[in-house]
Amino acid sequence: MPPRPEPLTALRVKTAKPGRYGDGGKLYLLVRSAEAAWWVFRYTAAGKMREIGLGPARGQNAVTLARARDKAAELYRMVEDGLDPLAVREAEVEAKAAEAKASARRAITFRDVAIDYIAAQAPGWDNPKHKAQWGSTLEAYAFPHLGDLPIAEVTTDHVLAVLQPIWHAKPETATRLRGRIESVLTAATVKGLRASDNPARWRGHLAELLPARSKVAPVKHHTALPFAELPAFFLRLQAADGLGARALEMAILTAGRTNEVLGAVWAEIDLDAALWTIPPARMKARREHRVPLSAPAVALLHKLATIRTGKHVFAGQRDGKALSNMALLMTLRRMKRADLTAHGFRSTFRDWAAETTAFPSEVVEMALAHAVGSRVEAAYRRGDLFEKRRKLMNDWGAFCTEPAGKTYKTAVG
Repeated sequence: MPPRPEPLTALRVKTAKPGRYGDGGKLYLLVRSAEAAWWVFRYTAAGKMREIGLGPARGQNAVTLARARDKAAELYRMVEDGLDPLAVREAEVEAKAAEAKASARRAITFRDVAIDYIAAQAPGWDNPKHKAQWGSTLEAYAFPHLGDLPIAEVTTDHVLAVLQPIWHAKPETATRLRGRIESVLTAATVKGLRASDNPARWRGHLAELLPARSKVAPVKHHTALPFAELPAFFLRLQAADGLGARALEMAILTAGRTNEVLGAVWAEIDLDAALWTIPPARMKARREHRVPLSAPAVALLHKLATIRTGKHVFAGQRDGKALSNMALLMTLRRMKRADLTAHGFRSTFRDWAAETTAFPSEVVEMALAHAVGSRVEAAYRRGDLFEKRRKLMNDWGAFCTEPAGKTYKTAVG
């Protein structure tokens, strides 16, 4: 270190008037007022003059002259070694910030991400039960193993520890749980909380470690009534008491889903046009669905209009609420047909259409509000085949209300 000409003294540090005072070794005292004075290390890097503050020279937290010289000597050695002290300091600050950020990310657990994921996705879930099931299955099965684990550290072994105990005993629950874990981990990757592959993915991963669900337990489809038995069943249904029976009639006549039927409001119904328009928000595919109403369906709705009590076609006991789907189940039980499900009548409709009519499959699928063909086909098929579907639903209504049943091939034209 070069010699310090006229080095500063402790007394001079305290009494120096405003100005800049060198102490040697690139250390300077800057004085702005009696109270404002501080230490600065000045050096040249890449041809530019740079300064680093070393702290206050006066006041309660003042850096002493001796301490300032020690700091300056350390920085001087760095300059002599070809380093830029300010760049080194900035790099250290950035490194600490990055480490703090990484540490904070490491502290984010699977539970944290799962809770955030449910909160973000729940507004798009129509069925409140779906949100409840998401939370309950994760709480019951995933959180005991993964809940407090940093999201970045979840591995295939962790996922298997969750799934293997229930994979054979509860295959449906386990399958849904796997998909939910995969979604949470994918969300974590999108947020930058994970960098590795998703350990809960099925294809090319867990499929090699766990048997397919179809091999663990056969998939149980909704029990469907053979279409030849439907007219006799429908006659019994018309004789049954209760709004639940009427709702089941409507579901059968329109081949609609239970939630779509029970959620129907009078504003969606145009009896003069024999039309029921279900808005996108209430459809599974999020597309408006126009349902042509057959004569039996219109007659049923006219009867229901005479006992209308609110906006819902099938109003529940609570004001402003629709009838519970348990009403349809209880109707089937009272009819001694607990072996059937309301949803199964959609399969009955499909079987009837395929085996006894000449309507194209796309007309039948559109009547069921199913997606038809590829996206390209859908783009070219702008319409919804409404008039053809009206003929189909008229034939279906006639079949349902024909006591003896009727097997025939309809002409499409």
